[in-house]
Amino acid sequence: MEGDGAQGGDGADRRKWGSKRTIHRRRTDEEPPTTAEEVAPAEEVAPAAPMEVEPAANADEEEAGPKKSELRSRLGWAVVRAIYQGLPDFQRTWLEDMGFGPFLRLDELTPDVALIQALKERWDPECHTFLLPWGHMIPTLEDVVRITGLRVDGQVVTGMTYTSYQEMVERLLVLEVTRERSSLVPRIRLQVSLGVADARHQTGEGQAEYMARLTADARAALAEEEGAAADRDLRHFLILVIGKLILGTRGDPVSCRCLPLLEDLTQVGSYAWGAALLAHLFDSLGTSSRETGVAGFFPLLQVWAYCHLPSVGRGVPRRAGAVPLLQRWRFCRDERSLWRQVMLIHDALDTVPFEHIQWTPYVGEDDATQPWVERGRPYFGRDIWLHCFNTVVPLHHRLVARTLGLHQAVVEFPTRQRSWERPGRSFRGIQQVTNWTVRVREQLDDWERRGKEATSDEDYFRAYARRYGAQLDPKGRISSLEGILHSTIQQRDDLQEVVDHLRAELDRAQQMVGGASSSREDPGRSVLEGQLASAVARAEDTLTQLREREQELRTALARMTTLEAEMAELRLRPEAAEAARWRQEAEAVVRWQQEAAEATRWRQEAEEAARLRAEAGDLRTQLGEERHRGDML
Repeated sequence: MEGDGAQGGDGADRRKWGSKRTIHRRRTDEEPPTTAEEVAPAEEVAPAAPMEVEPAANADEEEAGPKKSELRSRLGWAVVRAIYQGLPDFQRTWLEDMGFGPFLRLDELTPDVALIQALKERWDPECHTFLLPWGHMIPTLEDVVRITGLRVDGQVVTGMTYTSYQEMVERLLVLEVTRERSSLVPRIRLQVSLGVADARHQTGEGQAEYMARLTADARAALAEEEGAAADRDLRHFLILVIGKLILGTRGDPVSCRCLPLLEDLTQVGSYAWGAALLAHLFDSLGTSSRETGVAGFFPLLQVWAYCHLPSVGRGVPRRAGAVPLLQRWRFCRDERSLWRQVMLIHDALDTVPFEHIQWTPYVGEDDATQPWVERGRPYFGRDIWLHCFNTVVPLHHRLVARTLGLHQAVVEFPTRQRSWERPGRSFRGIQQVTNWTVRVREQLDDWERRGKEATSDEDYFRAYARRYGAQLDPKGRISSLEGILHSTIQQRDDLQEVVDHLRAELDRAQQMVGGASSSREDPGRSVLEGQLASAVARAEDTLTQLREREQELRTALARMTTLEAEMAELRLRPEAAEAARWRQEAEAVVRWQQEAAEATRWRQEAEEAARLRAEAGDLRTQLGEERHRGDML
């Protein structure tokens, strides 16, 4: 959810942003850094989070030595898994019918803090996608259902949010909230109600012994027969799973804002919990760039990156053929400092060859073994609004159409000036009772219609470069050079329109002057004709230069493509006999970098073209006045 900036010092942020060669965006809505805490989903700030990825706080010590990353977690998958194994058979069968079975059988994935932080810095809050040199990328509903096994079809996770959940918590859970106006339940009390009072490892206790002890404790405390007590146990467990894993917050207490949906346990399985997970994760990624943590189910981001960007080298495959796909990967542990890891990931993202990106990693999957995939298929590949109570965010699938095997479409990229504005903190459920099924009726109707199908065409990258071309790395490699080339082509096309219009106006002015009885009657027309002729000449000169620059960039791109391929073949065996060739290639790279440095000058030419466009407008106004005077004469 929406959060404040993280601690760690502005100096660390300057080093981080100053040294990263990547696409750079300034956040206009960024808040000054205050604390590392984040507003809990529906109400108040809470302390350390179970499912929060958070690097060590003191970033200023980075230069002094390696920084250790940490996952501030007091409740992991091990505890949830142990309680799940301790549930009676009828409870596990019920959870299976609800659609939570595949998710609850997942093994714990070690958090890749550096990868998550690097991806967070690439998040574009306007488009709700990751902004990368080759275009937009984003986890989709298909990624969610394949990686986690959670349901993405059905009813949206929404309803009423209240100023206080005290009465409901006492009635359904027989517990107490942390404060009167709160939706947070103390984690320890929730664990105790499930039989796990002490989740700490004991001295000399192995992992198998630890899990066996927790499972035995849970089994001894849980009701063995169906009835009111068993229903209460199941609600306790679901609140734990949903509040700390699926919709994990940055606080240690457990949020129970989904409790109204658990009152009727027969309806729990009809909700799209996977879509709510994605909405909650998008909302967390949209916090300030100074915020170093990501609330929500971060393993989705890890495995998504492992599948789509394998050449970054952060994940190691395991258990081929296992489903859901999260079980196929493990984190390749890196002992380098967190800051160093983040910088290396950014460098890798900037230099990934386009052909190494796995746009459609699920081709060939055996969907017959994944019934949750078949149920969610009608929602795949569509632009749709995602809901999670007061969080309503768009999934712009048309910006990532390549994940469907299509060309990404040329679209007018979304901006913050859209029909739905997310409510501010004063409307997050703590100030007033809100019925979100009424307040966001239009977005709910969109979900019920299953959104709209994403379309495509051939010219996506030109539109992408036009929007972000000035932010692309001019020192980069092929992808950045392509961005500069397409941006130059767009500038050329825009300037061509200006030249054509100026020529038309000049011809019109010359005809008017030629048709006048005497230039002595209207000397202003001769001056206007001269100004138009001068503007046309300058515009044509700039257009010629842009065309020359385009050709130079095409030549440089072809040279760099060939050079990159040759260097990739030789990268692992730089023999002495090849040293001379390597020097020549290095010189070629230096020459290209010098050429790329000239891109700035050509952008200035583009600004000149824009100035000429404005000047042409003024001249058209004067010409209209002169034409009117001529008609009057």
